[in-house]
Amino acid sequence: MEKIRIGILTGGGDCAGLNPAIKWAVKTALSERLEGERGVQYEVLGIKNGWRGLLNVESVGPDAEENIIPLSQEKVRTWDRYGGTFLGTSRTNPYDPENDQSKTVLDNIEKFGLEVIIAIGGDDTLGVALKLSKAGVNVVGIPKTIDKDLAETDYTLGFETAISVITEEVDRLRTTAGSHQRIFVVETMGRHAGWLALEGGESSGAYIILIPEYDFSLERVNELVLEGRKAGARYDIILVAEGAKPVGGTEFVKIEGVDSFGHKALGGIGEYMADEIAGNTKLECRSVVLSHLQRGGAPCAYDRRMGRYFGIAAIDLITNNDYGKMVCYRNGRITSVPLSRVIGKTNFVNVETEYDKERYNGRRTIL
Repeated sequence: MEKIRIGILTGGGDCAGLNPAIKWAVKTALSERLEGERGVQYEVLGIKNGWRGLLNVESVGPDAEENIIPLSQEKVRTWDRYGGTFLGTSRTNPYDPENDQSKTVLDNIEKFGLEVIIAIGGDDTLGVALKLSKAGVNVVGIPKTIDKDLAETDYTLGFETAISVITEEVDRLRTTAGSHQRIFVVETMGRHAGWLALEGGESSGAYIILIPEYDFSLERVNELVLEGRKAGARYDIILVAEGAKPVGGTEFVKIEGVDSFGHKALGGIGEYMADEIAGNTKLECRSVVLSHLQRGGAPCAYDRRMGRYFGIAAIDLITNNDYGKMVCYRNGRITSVPLSRVIGKTNFVNVETEYDKERYNGRRTIL
């Protein structure tokens, strides 16, 4: 019987849904019943800490537990109950222009007989997978990013759990906001796309939602706040994505420089907004940055199911020798798309159909 060795890794920021995807890729690959039907015997190795796990590995087994470990059905049996990733992750870029280590990765893939790589990640992680694919490596991608900004898929792992966290945290803020008649500006993640702020704001009933796709007027924000108070509101919740910016302004950067993928570390818009609103309206205003709280915790039911479906679909692609693709969810069904159609593109909020540019909130018309 033909034997194929699969390597699986998670890259970029952690989130809920990664462990379910790993579990179901492993269980599907190693299923004895399916093995007989396929006529192929798979072995699955977990590559630890993203692409970094393929840079310094020298062996497979107990001596390489910090880099590559064998995965069995028993080992991953309970993984879908937990958030984060048991394989670990990193933002390592083997193709970093300042320190290109792609040859080492390619050499180690060949050295350890990894005939297929399943990469679970966002644009950066899958961008590396695409480059490896062009270099002759068999790759399959699974979409993961709480920002839900990957093109060609209606869902990315981690998003729904992050929305639940935002909703829960805003619910908690309401008690102190109401007690003190405060305005709270809640800063969410969302570098280029405002899905977390928009859908988190819709779910939690935020009064104002600010997103990267539409530059806001600070004067209009102040008008809305005062308008709300005049109408009898005791407090207000304002959600703002980290990449949002005022008209004529730029993104707020909390740390100078860029990472190995060329990204700035954004942050600070929430504090800026709170100060500006307080100064202009004379109302008490505080800011809260949710930051990594949005990534944490156990996966919600939806992320557990989507992790399962994506993991199974990844093995289907391998069984069909259909490489260089990312599994995706489009129009209510699980399918796949070439990685070349995903990388470098962004799934933005459509401000014409999904955003109220006058009230700075979600649309109140559906049809």
